[in-house]
Amino acid sequence: MPKKKLAAAIAAAAGKSAFPDDTPCSVISCAQVRRLAEAFDIGDRLVEIQSLRTGVVPERYMRNMRAYSRDDQARLLEARVGIVGLGGLGGSVVEILARLGIGHLTLIDGDIFEDSNLNRQLLSTVDLLGSAKAPAAAARVRAINPSLSVVLQAVFLNAENGPELLASSDVVVDCLDSIDSRRTLQAVCRDLEVPLVSAAVAGASGQLATIFPEDPGFDLIYGAPAAGQPQKGAEASLGTLPFAVMLMASLECAEVARILLKKESRLQNRLLVVDLNDYTLDLFRLA
Repeated sequence: MPKKKLAAAIAAAAGKSAFPDDTPCSVISCAQVRRLAEAFDIGDRLVEIQSLRTGVVPERYMRNMRAYSRDDQARLLEARVGIVGLGGLGGSVVEILARLGIGHLTLIDGDIFEDSNLNRQLLSTVDLLGSAKAPAAAARVRAINPSLSVVLQAVFLNAENGPELLASSDVVVDCLDSIDSRRTLQAVCRDLEVPLVSAAVAGASGQLATIFPEDPGFDLIYGAPAAGQPQKGAEASLGTLPFAVMLMASLECAEVARILLKKESRLQNRLLVVDLNDYTLDLFRLA
């Protein structure tokens, strides 16, 4: 790809706009990105990255700016994130990361939509009941941001397939609903030397932790594995409310962005516990 020619074409296509604080900026629209991608026979994402590198902001990311720099946004577009579980947490994580502009998303879940998902799972609709979650997640990403690269895996992750499914990920997001499956995911991430951002929801409460490959991780939260341990957490008895799911998914995405942008995680070897019954947030040191 002739970068100088692409940069010149981006500059010619760019328009003038301003951020919400009235700071002027050069921008390029989704339609212009698509036109240049077709003209240069490359993906939209590469046009967006080159635009950001040359000081032109794709309009879809204008409201990310000020919080993030153009270089930050370009790094997010180059990043690879695996999302394991595409139900309540996973569907909301998919939505947020697609809008944030994470360049490569691997979407993993072998489950189908059921009636009981409709109270909290953003991807579920009546029309999709009985259909697979992974294709629905991929379709949602493409509808929001066709610039992104999406790999859908309509399978359940296990110790055997996990290393291959997540091999290219920079960060993995745990959106699973059983303790054993979370432990399996942590083991895969440890072997791949990839950080894992994990959340769980029960009723109007939730918890969030970040586990780096060298960390004890779930042993500090659930204790060491032992025979007879329950497979479900407190959600089995407390249910799962939609506002708690979406809040915890948002917190997972905030942590994913921090890690991708090389900012220090305050959640390593800590557990953030959120209770919306009394609006408390507590951060506990685990190690």
